[in-house]
Amino acid sequence: MMTRVKTASEIASMRESGRLLATILQILKARLEVGMSTKDLALIAEAELKTHGVTSPFLGYEGFPDVICISVNDEVVHGIPRADKIIADGDIVSLDFGVTVNGMITDGAITVIAGKPRDKRHAKLVQRTEQALTAGIMAVHDNVRVGDIASAVQAELEAAGYGIVEDLVGHGVGHELHEDPNIPNYGRKGTGPWLQKGMTIAIEPMATLGDKRVYMADDGWTVLTHDGSRAAHFEHTILITDDGAEILTQV
Repeated sequence: MMTRVKTASEIASMRESGRLLATILQILKARLEVGMSTKDLALIAEAELKTHGVTSPFLGYEGFPDVICISVNDEVVHGIPRADKIIADGDIVSLDFGVTVNGMITDGAITVIAGKPRDKRHAKLVQRTEQALTAGIMAVHDNVRVGDIASAVQAELEAAGYGIVEDLVGHGVGHELHEDPNIPNYGRKGTGPWLQKGMTIAIEPMATLGDKRVYMADDGWTVLTHDGSRAAHFEHTILITDDGAEILTQV
């Protein structure tokens, strides 16, 4: 379905959903330690959902088995939390999460480094990918075109010399986890569908230190870089306003 202009009550629910999502991600970031498993982090997220009386749209989505995606190093996105996936010092860890409140969904992600970075390039990758998300958000306003957002993200990532993952994209979000239109991380200004105020979308840059190509793991979910290079991923759900955007997935 195409993302729709949201009502005042739907926006209120998404603000609460986004606030809780950001709060839980910050809890996970604070509690992440070297030696934990990715399943340990997922259990923390699950407990926080229960505490707040809300759910995650990820659990059961097309068969996904957990409430959160946790991807490490060359895993770009959609990593399934596992008890035998142990986080090591210097690992790059992407936490991709969603929350549903009153049927309304927000989607967000952060990337963190466990312990100390093994390479200064890893810290820069995380920093510049987050900056690309900011650039995409700054391009948003009423009657923006998808290509305007995409080209802003692309410019930031290309300036840093990163591989831009083309097989995975941002998207509309709200009534469903993934709504049309797709929001790629590359494109040309003045092209693509028009977006208007009151719509909600998820912008999510995904960048690698090497090749842009990716492949699917045997588990049918985890997406990895083709060349084994490290990857980073950030995402915010935003509400389009008259002259900009309101970030819903922040505290």
